[in-house]
Order: sequence, then C-alpha cells, then structure tokens
Amino acid sequence: MILYLYMLIALFLGILAGIFTGLIPGLHVNMIAVALLSMSIFFLSYFEPIILIVFLVAMAITHTFVDYIPSIFLGAPDEDNFLSILPGHNMLLKGEAYSAVIYTLYGSISALAIILLISPIFIFFLPEIYPYIERIIPFILIIASGFLIYFEKNSRLWAIIIFLLSGFLGIASFNLPTSQPLLPLFTGLFGISSLLTSLMKRQKIPTQRIRKVKNIKIKKSSICKSLFAAIISSPLVSFLPGLGASQAAIIGSEVIGDMNQKEFLMLLGAINTVVMGLGFIALYSIEKSRTGIAIAIQSIMKLDLFSLIVIISTIMVVGILSFFITIILAKISSRTITLINYKKLARFIIIFLVIMIIIFSGIYGLLILIISTALGFSCIRLGIKRTHLMGALLLPVILFYLL
Repeated sequence: MILYLYMLIALFLGILAGIFTGLIPGLHVNMIAVALLSMSIFFLSYFEPIILIVFLVAMAITHTFVDYIPSIFLGAPDEDNFLSILPGHNMLLKGEAYSAVIYTLYGSISALAIILLISPIFIFFLPEIYPYIERIIPFILIIASGFLIYFEKNSRLWAIIIFLLSGFLGIASFNLPTSQPLLPLFTGLFGISSLLTSLMKRQKIPTQRIRKVKNIKIKKSSICKSLFAAIISSPLVSFLPGLGASQAAIIGSEVIGDMNQKEFLMLLGAINTVVMGLGFIALYSIEKSRTGIAIAIQSIMKLDLFSLIVIISTIMVVGILSFFITIILAKISSRTITLINYKKLARFIIIFLVIMIIIFSGIYGLLILIISTALGFSCIRLGIKRTHLMGALLLPVILFYLL
C-alpha cells in the first residue's frame, strides 16, 4: 500500500517538474533526467526504482503538453516543438494564441488513444519487424525531403540551397565538442530569427481572445487528417535513434498533403505526446532508448510487465490532468502577454536564450546560434518555407543511416 502512495506522490511531483521544464525555454526534461540519474544511487537507497520511473514518465508527458506555451507566446522553441513557432506566432499576432495552444492540446489528448491503440503492436510485433524497418528509414527521409522541396511554391532552387546549408550546419553542430547542440541550432533557426523579424516589423501583440474550449472548434475531417498523419509517422520515430517529433511532423504532413494552421498544430501536439509515450513502450519491447528520459529509465531498472502497466497508467492519468493544467496556464499567459512591452520582451527573451546557450552549450553553442540565426533570418527574407530548415536534422540522419 505504501508503494502505491509513494508512486502517487511521485506522479504529482513529476507533473510539477514537467510544468517547470515546459514553461522555461531551454530547460528540457532530459537535463532533469540526467541530474536525477546522477543521484539515483542516493534515491534508490530509499525508494523503489518504479517510483523514480513514475516521476520521470509523469514529467516527460506533462512537458509534451505544456511546452507549446513558450513556443507560441514567446517564440522560444523546444527541440521537439520548434515547428509550432511558424503557425503559432502567426496566430499570436492575430490574437489567437490561446486557440493555438488549445489546438495542440486537442492533438496531445488524442495521442493518449493513439498510444493505447499502437502499444499492443509495439509489444507483440515490434521485436520481429524492427530490423527490417531500420533498413528503410533513410529512404523514407529522402522521399520526405524530396516532397519538402518539390512543393515549395516560391523557389525550388533556394529551397535546395537552404536545405543543404541547414543540413551542413546540422552536421557541423553534431560534431563540435559541445553539449546540447540542438538547443542553439533550433533556437537560431526558428526562435531568434522570428523574434528579430518581429522587432524589425515593429509588431505589437494584440489582445488575446480567450474563448471557451467548446467554442474552439476544428472540423471532423481536419481531426481525422491530423490524427491519421500522426498514426502514420509517430511510431517510426518512437524507437529509431536520430529521429524526433519534428521529423515525424514533416513526414506526416507531407504524406497527407497541405494542412492548415489548425490541423498542423493538432498534428504537432499529437506527435509530440505519441512519440514520447511510445518511446517508453519501445523501451520495454526492444530495449532501445532514443531519449534522455528513456536512457535514464533503462539505467534505473529493466522493465517488466508490472512496470509497463504502471508506465501506461501514468501516461493516461498524467495526460488527462495535463490537458486541464495547460488550459489554465494558457489563459494566464493570454491575459498577461499584452501587459508586457513586446519589444522589450523580445529583447529580453533573446538575451535570456543567449545566456542559456552559453551556459549549456558553451562558446561553440554561441557560434552555432549566430550561424543558425543568420540562416533562419535569410529563409524568412527569401520567402521560403522554413520547414526546409529541417535539413539540419534530416540530412545528418540520412547520412548516419547510409554511411
């Protein structure tokens, strides 16, 4: 009985930690997981391993719900949700940031059903088909990259150049002696470049409309479209190294075709939560870890059937609670964002992100940030879709599998 009480306490502490990591730009759950792992000997002398696992899973799932708030309201990206800046910033400038967050929540809460749907396949069939799927991943990514460039409306030549330049930057970033290379890379490509553009345009944040959730509607066809795209793309990146929610979003959106802002935000919300959740199931099924959280769990204990049931139960409970918690946080953000001078806020965020990058990624991280910001800003000025900047991840992963 005492074990279940401790697990319940760990669940709520994990939710609080997930809110913290989700709201603070640049602070990822992987950092907390690494810190916890370094102190695991101390904690394991007092608590059962399953208690630490509940904390980590609760923190990770909560983070996938909450982390769209700084991305949409501040333009400060996380490595898993930076694509949300593109439609999210547009909706912020239209006074619809709250609705933008709700659309991601529709995806995240739907992800719970997708996780339940796909988990049996992961548990019973993934061990058999994993070796074959791994072989075709680079070709899937090559096709996805080709789609990205082919459907560029303004200039395919510039799309190719931007894709390759960002790809070379990604390769260089991963080979520099720095920790957290993704933080400066994505912050520059999608975050600071957007903030600088907003400053140049002297944009002001309008009053944000807060509507009842039931009045923030999305067509049934759009729901089906977004969730189908998530079901197609999420399982692959849930267990393969080098791939993440952003690549799944690119693959899913290109397979489905043109998506409007609502559909894309819902897709991002679904994929972010599905990838995290199924990553834990894959850890049980094939003992492969693709995230810092999964590595920490793998180091703490070997998962058995009981721990799998606990993990799935934690995902479901935390997901439901995080849905309502994020709604409250989004309302607070919507009411306070217009009370702040946007120009000063943008400058503060840029300075804050630069300091965070220097702390976590050092001087090489700062160099990556400067180059990636220049590349992201150039993409905006050229009028090219910034999804081509995904070459920063796609090209290194393709080469990783082919070479």
